[in-house]
Amino acid sequence: MIAIPPVKEVSRDSLKASLLDARARTHELLQGLDDEQLMGPRLAIVNPLRWEIGHVAWFHEYFILQQGFGRPPLTHDGHLLYDSIAIAHHERWDLPLPPLQQTLDYLQRVEDALIGRLGAGTASALESYLYQFTVFHEDMHDEAFTWARQTLAYPRPDFALEAQLGPPADAAGGALDGDVHITGGEFLVGAMGDAPFVFDNEKWAHAVTVRPFAMARAPVTNEAFRAFVDEGGYGRREFWTDEGWAWRQSVDATHPVYWQRDGAGGWLQRQFDALAPLAPYHPVVHVNWYEASAWCRWAGRRLPREHEWEVAALGQPCADGSQLAAVKRRYPWSNESGNNESGSDGSHGGETAAAGCNLDGRCVGCVDVGALADGDSAFGCRQMLGNVWEWCHDPFTPYPGFVADAYKEYSQTLFGHTRVLRGGSWATRSRYITGLYRNFFGPSRNDIFAGFRTCALE
Repeated sequence: MIAIPPVKEVSRDSLKASLLDARARTHELLQGLDDEQLMGPRLAIVNPLRWEIGHVAWFHEYFILQQGFGRPPLTHDGHLLYDSIAIAHHERWDLPLPPLQQTLDYLQRVEDALIGRLGAGTASALESYLYQFTVFHEDMHDEAFTWARQTLAYPRPDFALEAQLGPPADAAGGALDGDVHITGGEFLVGAMGDAPFVFDNEKWAHAVTVRPFAMARAPVTNEAFRAFVDEGGYGRREFWTDEGWAWRQSVDATHPVYWQRDGAGGWLQRQFDALAPLAPYHPVVHVNWYEASAWCRWAGRRLPREHEWEVAALGQPCADGSQLAAVKRRYPWSNESGNNESGSDGSHGGETAAAGCNLDGRCVGCVDVGALADGDSAFGCRQMLGNVWEWCHDPFTPYPGFVADAYKEYSQTLFGHTRVLRGGSWATRSRYITGLYRNFFGPSRNDIFAGFRTCALE
């Protein structure tokens, strides 16, 4: 029997819509790439994209059709080619991978089988969990496809949603300076038992005591980070942890990875295969945990603890402002996603970005940190979902009583040696991101769409 957490049963139509929507994004990310680009160089931070497409198909097939409902495999060698747990990363370029069209045919056969076994009406709990989890898994790989195109200087992806919606009206909203005061008190960190969907590392809500603190209203901007760079912050040992300094020396870092001097004392930033002037009020992006920590030491600030980030995003003060209220939101603005096409059953089947957020690739890139005021938290923190992932101080560890779900390797193999990120990026899909979602990467990873916001020192 597959281990699944409690889940809200949703309509089968919404599951089909989410699957087709995720698949459309996968196909968009393949456009414009030739056979050589679909394999790419052997790097530790990317997969060969042709392998990754097959892995997405196999993951759907394995967890739903085989494990969930006892279907025989659709191909005899899927587990030998695409099982990411059994196949070491460096071996994936050497596998006898089928050509692209054969891989796409496999993707289609899996899709047809998944949709074909769903009828009408409300899905079972098992279907509701497995179909959503595997779609979210594809969404996560689609974000990885997107940053791989950035890493490898491939062409900018062309998303239908960007043409449909375009940037928010206030995309050029400028800076948003200053801190908000977060009152202290008791707070329940993690998912409550009535969450419509939960990832294993969000289980379960547990009480923490929160000391009052002050957090920046917005993430650190390019302009603010540039001051650190221009003052030689990358060369000053006192701002770096021991591990951070060792990383900086190993790669000879003197600025964020995609920044380049423009020859006139300014900076350009590579965005996919093109250079553009550094946008001063965009959040700094593609900085790792070491770089974020070094900037904080230079600025006399600190990264938020993970529970502080969640309080600022989802908590609210009581009526007299003296302590935290005994309520908790799911999103910074309310308990509703704000997704204009959310189903009546609570599912997120449509490809429409959540209101007040730069999510879903509606903009292929960041907007100013002052944009999207409709997404503010109760305390006045902006863009706590979307635009850039935000590094927290903490290592990624399990919550008390952690129990893995069906995909046992989703979290537990990463505990202890990765760092927590919260909030999602412009490429993250709104159907799965909430204020509870915990991401996790090694502290040296600067290829992901990550930035940071800060807190005042106590």
